[in-house]
Amino acid sequence: MKFLTTVFSLILLAHVHSQSVNDESVQLLSPVDFQFLEELTMDVLESSRIYPGEEVAAGFGPNNTGGVLIRPGGRDCYPAFWIRDYALSLESGLIPPGEQRHMLQLTASTQCNQTWITPGGSLVPYGAIADHIRVDDGKPIYFPGTYIYEDQGVPEFGTLPPISDQFFFIHMAYIYVKTTADTAFLRSEINGMALIQRLETAYRTAAVRSDNPLVYTTEHLRGVDFGFRDVQVITGELCFPSILKFRASNELAWLFEQLEVSQQAISYMKTAEKLKELIPAVFSDPRGMLKASTGRSNQPDVWSTALAVYLGILGDDALEKTCLFLAEAYLEGYLSYRGNIRHILTTDDFSAGTAWEISLAQKNTYQNGAYWGTPVGWVVDAISRVNKKAAQKLAFEYISELRENDYRKGADFGAPYECFHPSGNRQNPVYLTSVTCPYGVFMKLLNTK
Repeated sequence: MKFLTTVFSLILLAHVHSQSVNDESVQLLSPVDFQFLEELTMDVLESSRIYPGEEVAAGFGPNNTGGVLIRPGGRDCYPAFWIRDYALSLESGLIPPGEQRHMLQLTASTQCNQTWITPGGSLVPYGAIADHIRVDDGKPIYFPGTYIYEDQGVPEFGTLPPISDQFFFIHMAYIYVKTTADTAFLRSEINGMALIQRLETAYRTAAVRSDNPLVYTTEHLRGVDFGFRDVQVITGELCFPSILKFRASNELAWLFEQLEVSQQAISYMKTAEKLKELIPAVFSDPRGMLKASTGRSNQPDVWSTALAVYLGILGDDALEKTCLFLAEAYLEGYLSYRGNIRHILTTDDFSAGTAWEISLAQKNTYQNGAYWGTPVGWVVDAISRVNKKAAQKLAFEYISELRENDYRKGADFGAPYECFHPSGNRQNPVYLTSVTCPYGVFMKLLNTK
């Protein structure tokens, strides 16, 4: 079967070069492959649920929060509720409203209500959203690297909490209201503050300069830009959280429209328009890639670039240039491995010893050069705009790896993995966003729902 898969991949690659690259008849995923992905995604999601009273693993649990929590994966993967992984999974449309409401309320209730300094010397600002939340006592852990409340916040993981979680919190509320039309919940008080006020407070937590709304951080007062690269040092103006802020601005504008507060809606729409103008102007390199930042680790960033395409941030001319470059990088072998995506093209590594400029992980492991499933949908979407054959091939490779290593085959199998590398390194089997995030994108691209 592996030999046949390889042969079929070679045939597909030949078709990419021999036929019209943008043939509208090309299916990015066959109905059979999409059904396989849908069923796998639902099974991984179920494996990731922590029901009330259920223990996650030895020493973690039981779940005393009063409702279902969704952790980042099954088996022994990350025994807590992570805001970003959950929020990234919402676009799948597979999480029912009751579960959404509980996790949204829990996240809001653990929002920091008083600025404080951790024993490790880090600062938790008023309005900050937790990085992850413990299942047994519902205590918020605002920083990566620990499950122990008293041990959180050391400089290696930033002197401020990760920035992206504030915007993911807004996304959670947006999806909930969009799904349920329950606008009344926005005005409900959680620990003495209306949810809509909590959303605005979270939005304002990320630092900006006086003359523009881009998110930024410094080396001495640094927050992780996005939790999927929390072992990197990235400073200056920050691309990925600025993209998330663009989306959050539009989402808050929509939420205020539902509440018939037009002044606030207009204000957030204007901020979104400004961010749409600034993001490509500040972060683009000559090839059309977006750099992760303007300070440390200011390297061309595949994830930021593909997400910006997916969210409609790039104008027409820049869009075509960017998508053509990503398609070329894919076909040349710099972008992906077995359908999974690197943070940085292999041609853009900082040095022979590291992919990112500064990382706690060894090169070609974890976030410093391994390949991930989470951004596959964004990349397929970008490539499909200029080369549907190449996008189809990437999608096929992604599905083929999932089929080959499908965790449902038994204990020796683990796909979807969090990440892996040709060296044989694989990390965290049964990982949720490796399927929920691509599934949500494919569902839209294929117009299946």
